Amino acid sequence: MIEALLFAAAEPLDIDSIAARLPEGADVGALIEDLQKMYAPRGVNLVRLANKWMFRTADDLTFLMEREAVQQRKLSRAAMETLAIIAYHQPVTRAEIEEIRGVSVSKGTLDVLMETGWVRLRGRRKVPGRPVTYGTTEEFMIHFGLENIGDLPGHEELRAAGLLEANLPPDFDVPTPSAEGGDGDGDFSEDEPEQEYGEALDDHLESAGEAEVAEKAG
Repeated sequence: MIEALLFAAAEPLDIDSIAARLPEGADVGALIEDLQKMYAPRGVNLVRLANKWMFRTADDLTFLMEREAVQQRKLSRAAMETLAIIAYHQPVTRAEIEEIRGVSVSKGTLDVLMETGWVRLRGRRKVPGRPVTYGTTEEFMIHFGLENIGDLPGHEELRAAGLLEANLPPDFDVPTPSAEGGDGDGDFSEDEPEQEYGEALDDHLESAGEAEVAEKAG
């Protein structure tokens, strides 16, 4: 039954969602463990990412998807560096990203990351000016195969992947991310009015417009 639920679901399911569809008293953990073992030697594996369960192509067969991957939009090095900084320092403001990189965030970089679905507006920093903060999404963890944000690779792994090579200062430090992906300072709460999110989005768009004007002036 769990197998059918996961195949039919449009998105990964957490334990509670699975349990709600099973007979009362079912040992969901044991059932998932058995199913995971059954699929372990197959071309499709049952994996837990972002604390949710889903079927995914086995790691040793991902080369079969290379043709599809080539068609996907490739991020610039600046965008990948910005994404790495957001992942490790979230929630983080645009000014903080620029301070860490040592250069300004070029126009459109944050927009591109938000369009991929990997970055979202987290809220506002509780300081004068209340700047907008950014953080990663559930889609980010699923795409990069992370069970939780604490599974992010360390400094050497990031360098090997080419994410810390360009303009980052020599003393750049990769912090250990928390399981929550930040201290939550400035996050939007579920009961917060949509107007608050809209205002933050307006600020994001306005700052992008200011950056465009500055670039043209330069």
